[in-house]
Amino acid sequence: MTVQDIRAFNRFYTNVIGALDYSRHLYAPYTLTESRVLYELAHSPRTDAADLRGELALDAGYLSRILNKFEQDALIERVPSKEDTRRRHITLTAHGRETAALLAERANESVGALLSTVPAADRPRLSEAMRTVREILSEGRRPRREDVLLREPGPGDLGWIVQRNAALYAAEYGFNADYEGLVARIVADFAEDHDPHLERVWVAELDGRAVGCVMCVRDDAPGTARLRLLLVEPDARGFGIGDRLVGAVVDFARGVGYRDLVLWTNDVLTAARHVYQRRGFVLVAEKPHRSFGKDLIGQDWRLDLHGTGE
Repeated sequence: MTVQDIRAFNRFYTNVIGALDYSRHLYAPYTLTESRVLYELAHSPRTDAADLRGELALDAGYLSRILNKFEQDALIERVPSKEDTRRRHITLTAHGRETAALLAERANESVGALLSTVPAADRPRLSEAMRTVREILSEGRRPRREDVLLREPGPGDLGWIVQRNAALYAAEYGFNADYEGLVARIVADFAEDHDPHLERVWVAELDGRAVGCVMCVRDDAPGTARLRLLLVEPDARGFGIGDRLVGAVVDFARGVGYRDLVLWTNDVLTAARHVYQRRGFVLVAEKPHRSFGKDLIGQDWRLDLHGTGE
């Protein structure tokens, strides 16, 4: 492997992707860089200009012009941070979310068109080659918080949520198959009947693999959303993924008009409870019970979305 080998591959790959983008008018009416900013905002529910500059390596002036354009187009809102009034949080408006979703749909269609030219028998080999390049070039570099992507679930991800919840809770807390049955019912209910405007699933991805998840669904109580199935893989802990997942649910629930956000957990889930407390949840009730083959103390937590919490 030589420098020229890498440069040759880079030219080839750039030409393929560039031709694909151009032929599909992928980002119209926005540029590639503007679309990248919009993508980051769609997958980071709360961020500010400093975060975007660091994640995308953009000049401050250039980014400011992009954000001004987005504001003029009613794609974003900027509000002062409660933690630091010198910084302003940037969030997508409903129109911004629709625009980001449209660009994502175009991108998926374009990549799908490219993939359709690859014989089915060669696709696993292509996927493995791409994963190998990513892993080798990432060796020796500790992942960063900004390397974690929050995205919507793709094919197979809902099944992964059931499998990983069952496996991790059995390994870490000794839960039996009853817990897997509960998770499977929750996920099946969401898959079969959910309102995409009011309910959502997030998958946290790091280095091309799923490492966490959370759900936001409607509760039986009017105006109330329920947070469910928060999970972070053991080897991905320490990057603030749990906090980002919970923050995504809080921002989403508040943004679509819920008044309250509730959740049920058990007292043995210490790390998760700390995340909920940092996000402003308040313990409202607890009760001993025997479930999943264990004696537990169930806890109900609530967050007033119109209050002063995050």
